[in-house]
Amino acid sequence: MNVLFVCLGNICRSPMAEALFRKLVNDAGLSGQINIDSAGLNYEEIGNGPHPGAAKVMHEHGLSTDGLVARHITDHDFKWADYIICMDQMNLNELRQLAPAKDVAKVHLANEPVPGKKNQEIPDPWYTHRFEDTYQSLAVALPYWLNIIKGQLKR
Repeated sequence: MNVLFVCLGNICRSPMAEALFRKLVNDAGLSGQINIDSAGLNYEEIGNGPHPGAAKVMHEHGLSTDGLVARHITDHDFKWADYIICMDQMNLNELRQLAPAKDVAKVHLANEPVPGKKNQEIPDPWYTHRFEDTYQSLAVALPYWLNIIKGQLKR
């Protein structure tokens, strides 16, 4: 099972989601069954590591930033991913436009499975500088995704 997290620049929300989800998957003993990556929708941050504020929060929560380097989403990502989980409506709309028709159903908003939060966005700390809030939002949403994906693995 392949999971891709996407935000605008791939330096705040999506690398944070990638690192947190990797930890959740490892803690569940599923690292051999679930592959995780992240990408961005713009080209501005390609080659950069996580934003210092995102990296600080990730480290405070025991998450590694090793190997997290911003990159742009590719056609291969749409073929590779079983789930493409994005952070806000702008990401969702753009991904749905970029995705081949057969892959549009793979694109989801991060809070989609969270009761009462289906259409809520993960706040972008690039603008708010509230990196902990973003981490906490992801910490609520991602366990729901892990449960969904675990259910898919059992089939």
